[in-house]
Amino acid sequence: MSKKVAFISGVTGQDGSYLAELLLSKGYEVHGLIRRASTFNTSRIDHIYEDPHDPNPQLYLHYGDLTDGVGLTNLIREIQPTEIYNLAAQSHVMVSFTMPQYTAQVDAVGSVAILEAIRATKRDIRFYQASTSELFGSTPPPQNEVSPFRPRSPYAAAKLMAYWSTVNYREAFGIHATNGILFNHESPRRGETFVTRKITRAVEAIKSGKQKKLFLGNLDAIRDWGYAKEYVESMWLMLQQDEPSDYVVATGVGATVKDFVQVAFEHAGLDWKEFVEIDKKYERPTEVDALIGDASKAYSALGWKAKTTWDDLARLMVDADL
Repeated sequence: MSKKVAFISGVTGQDGSYLAELLLSKGYEVHGLIRRASTFNTSRIDHIYEDPHDPNPQLYLHYGDLTDGVGLTNLIREIQPTEIYNLAAQSHVMVSFTMPQYTAQVDAVGSVAILEAIRATKRDIRFYQASTSELFGSTPPPQNEVSPFRPRSPYAAAKLMAYWSTVNYREAFGIHATNGILFNHESPRRGETFVTRKITRAVEAIKSGKQKKLFLGNLDAIRDWGYAKEYVESMWLMLQQDEPSDYVVATGVGATVKDFVQVAFEHAGLDWKEFVEIDKKYERPTEVDALIGDASKAYSALGWKAKTTWDDLARLMVDADL
């Protein structure tokens, strides 16, 4: 096929929406998987939505779910994509402790369902698996592609199965299957229950008098925060390589949750100490103390390097919420 056709699971999420924008700008025909809901859940992609009745739409949305392997296989046969980006997941770490079985079904078994669909269609399809820095868990930083995996949550354990399944299907069946081990990446489109967006939304609410306090868990956890809009470009670059491989994508700079809080509040002219309180219920049963990535391979092989620092990202997100 001369035209590139991409299939994105999780197209309505933060990464999916940015990736859809990127691929459309490169002339792709883009197909996105969305879950059926009684309320609209496409707000992140409404600005690029195209009416299927238009003469030549380039973005198509399909109902489906990663837990429905038969449906996925039929859909992939119908779409005939050249690239598949598996971004869909139950991706909230704390939620995975209360919904471990569901998390495993979606994040682990769901990834295998797509790989099996690729194998069943017998087509030359390139596959991207959204892996995560949470795989490294308690491994000391900096972490790269050869660092040992020590998952510390049901989410990370499920993603570990998806990671090794991707490697296995690559080696056993010759599928062009790649893992992108992306460290924390945020944006104004980040889900509102994730800590960075929770912080920047609270800054706006406190500034405007709608909220009095912000309750958080472990302020000492260190994360390597980058800009999601930049990170999706690395996903695309990975699937343009002749040979599949696995890549860490990160800024290489760590900051504590407290650091992020301080910069976010100061950017709005507020003293965070007056508004932030600790609530133990937001602390994980098993904590991941420090994740800082070494993305040397992504730079040398893909020419990709992060441009936005964590503190500029915090200010960018505060501006968007304000």
